[in-house]
Amino acid sequence: MSELDWERATDECIERYRKYLNPGLANLMRFGGFAAVEVWAEGAVVRDGYGREYIDCLGCYGALSLGHRHPRVVAAVKEQLDTLPVSTRTFFNQPQAELAELLAQITPGELQYSFFCHSGAEAVEGALKAARIASGRPGVIAAVGAFHGKTFGALSASGRDVFKKPFEPLVPGFVHVPFGDANALEAAITKEIGAVILEPIQGEGGVVVPPDDYLPHVREICDKHGLLLILDEVQTGLGRTGRMFACEWWNVAPDIMCLAKALGGGIEPLGAFVGTRAVWEAMFGENPTIHTTTLMSAISCRAGIETIRVLLEENLPARAEALGNRLMDGLRGVQSRHPESIKEVRGKGLMVGVQLVHEDIGLLTIGGLANRGVIVAYTFNNPSVIRFEPPLIISEEQLDRVVAAFDDALTESEKMLEGMVV
Repeated sequence: MSELDWERATDECIERYRKYLNPGLANLMRFGGFAAVEVWAEGAVVRDGYGREYIDCLGCYGALSLGHRHPRVVAAVKEQLDTLPVSTRTFFNQPQAELAELLAQITPGELQYSFFCHSGAEAVEGALKAARIASGRPGVIAAVGAFHGKTFGALSASGRDVFKKPFEPLVPGFVHVPFGDANALEAAITKEIGAVILEPIQGEGGVVVPPDDYLPHVREICDKHGLLLILDEVQTGLGRTGRMFACEWWNVAPDIMCLAKALGGGIEPLGAFVGTRAVWEAMFGENPTIHTTTLMSAISCRAGIETIRVLLEENLPARAEALGNRLMDGLRGVQSRHPESIKEVRGKGLMVGVQLVHEDIGLLTIGGLANRGVIVAYTFNNPSVIRFEPPLIISEEQLDRVVAAFDDALTESEKMLEGMVV
């Protein structure tokens, strides 16, 4: 297509968003500098209809650990597509069984059984149900600033009112305490509380890394009071933070773990909650169909199997740790040149957040990065934090280009804001 044809096609696509999808989102994307149509992607690179290339440092909000269209995952999915794409749900399904076995082998502690679904929110919903029936108590302690999804149960566990208030009353029984404060968590325990749900590192809360003694202390508290510990590793799991699972940084194993995002290899939507034998016996022992989902994709499971194999064989969690240190060193160099704009650079592995002094400069900088060929976004629960979550296969040269682009975009944003003040 010519540039004029693409301009017309882009306008038509945006108009369809306005008419048939989400008018407000269409306006927000256009205002933010993303008024283009994506047409091609591979690895860490995305191309729009005008032929402009972008380094993807958002990675579908942390889902693209293997990047776009990883060849091994694509091949595995194509092979499954030619035989049996979807389980009939009446016979045994080989990809589902193999993926469950793999997860039992790589997850920490005594996690053994998996239930597969389609998203992180659905995984959280199942985990909450399992915790309630296994503990015999309805109450759940969650964290302020948490994000577990936007379905009713997951939203009830989440910790930002802007997403919750319009839908109240939500599911009762949730108590929120400050993240990183184990003493506050213990003080909130009552006879009604049966479980604790936490992200090992808060993603949408602003890439908040807890104190090193926090999760071990929470595990001790749960054991002391007979509570089940649910760890939501939807965003942190499968190599993102420099370990296969973020809880391994602190040698903590949960009773239930939630997974999604990267599990589908960037090709298929796939979620799971994984539990111990005790949890599964309580949940499914008397009624094996008490919790089900209709459509079980053998393609998704095959994608999950190949994703885990690639992560292990290419040692991508260790690569994420090394590249994350390089990225954070570069971003801290930018911070040293812009101390009045950047409060903190933090994270683990390739899950990195840059805390800015206020969200206006973040929004301008995100747009400036898009103009320089870099895709990022802010975190949902803290818009003053820009997130960097590139694929674990990104090159050092690409990361260095991202840091340089961030420096330039931030400089431009500062000048723009200075002009607005004047």
